[in-house]
Amino acid sequence: MGVMVNKLKEKLMKGETTYGIWITMNSTDIVEALSMLDFDWMLIDMEHAPLTISDVHKIMQVIDEDKVTPIVRVPWNDFVQIKQVLDVGAMGIMVPWINNRKQAEEAVKAIRYPPRGIRGYGPRRAAKYGLKLREYLENVEKDLMLIAQIETREAYENINGIIMVEGVDALFIGPYDLATSLGHIGNPQHEEVQEVINGILKVCIEKGKPVGIYSSIEYAEKHRDMGFNMIALGSEINALISLFNKELAKLKGNLMKS
Repeated sequence: MGVMVNKLKEKLMKGETTYGIWITMNSTDIVEALSMLDFDWMLIDMEHAPLTISDVHKIMQVIDEDKVTPIVRVPWNDFVQIKQVLDVGAMGIMVPWINNRKQAEEAVKAIRYPPRGIRGYGPRRAAKYGLKLREYLENVEKDLMLIAQIETREAYENINGIIMVEGVDALFIGPYDLATSLGHIGNPQHEEVQEVINGILKVCIEKGKPVGIYSSIEYAEKHRDMGFNMIALGSEINALISLFNKELAKLKGNLMKS
């Protein structure tokens, strides 16, 4: 296996639509099984899921990186957390709560080695434990991907500044946090929230910047047709709960009728 061939980044640069899933549970069996499907990327969530750096390490070991690009959403725009995630092999970093140009620039510096950044040296698993060190160092800056999450009114107001930061490879809308910021908690389908989402999408399309959104099976086709490049089909735990809740309700209903 080679090092740092970021197929997701290549697809996005070509304007292709990609599909992914949120990983929120520390289950290597589930991740391994899902990585056998035709997902383009998997996002391991350290912000809202109870996953440690050790969990992330183990999860990434079962993802076939030749097929699926592993992305990690770090808990915060913190260069120490970003460094640790990169060292265990993340090929993409999603940083939540990017609200202005300065914060975007700080995230870019966190993923780059000096003199262009502040990432500390020690790639470990990312460089196949030193076996592919030279190849990793030669390709890391080109292949690593930084995704800035847009999820507040402030971020929307500063969208033009954020999108122009060199090194921000894509933007990603968090509709639930955006709805909360706009005063419509739990209601991302509210008219005002949808207007802002459309506004962000329009700017990204005009500037040629890939843009993604946390979606669902229900809304995935709509988001694809709108022009989103990265579409998250929800999380693995939501998919499990939704499936079994639906089937169990159907079964119990049938049993009660018999």
